[in-house]
Amino acid sequence: MGTIWNNKHLWIPIITWLIVQTLKLIIDLVKNKKLNVKRLWGAGGMPSSHSAIMTSLDTTIALTEGLESPLFALALIMTFVVMYDATGVRRAAGKQARVLNQIIESDGKNINIQEKLIELLGHTPIEVFVGAFVGILLAIILNLLW
Repeated sequence: MGTIWNNKHLWIPIITWLIVQTLKLIIDLVKNKKLNVKRLWGAGGMPSSHSAIMTSLDTTIALTEGLESPLFALALIMTFVVMYDATGVRRAAGKQARVLNQIIESDGKNINIQEKLIELLGHTPIEVFVGAFVGILLAIILNLLW
């Protein structure tokens, strides 16, 4: 019987998350020419760490349990929910935050808000696709090394 420290179904997605969040930091640094350490834990951006985590879990389950396992089916369905949420609900909430911030900045003198609303919440479809691809790729590599 193993311990939680030997559970690759847990650790491969966590390692994937760390790598993808670091990638986000690097991509943001190159794009904006300044270091924004909040990219290490923030939502949104390229690539989607949510998609990467979920597809790395799916891939690890597929490699260990098989594509026909109920566990793989459950994980894959949950991945679709997460990816849909990232491009739908969370992306729409980010767009709404951007509009509200513009209203407050332009003529919102009577609106008492302590801080700007977070605009980078969701993902574009390409950010989700790239995150999914990176998650699958990292899971294959990490499973080979495990």
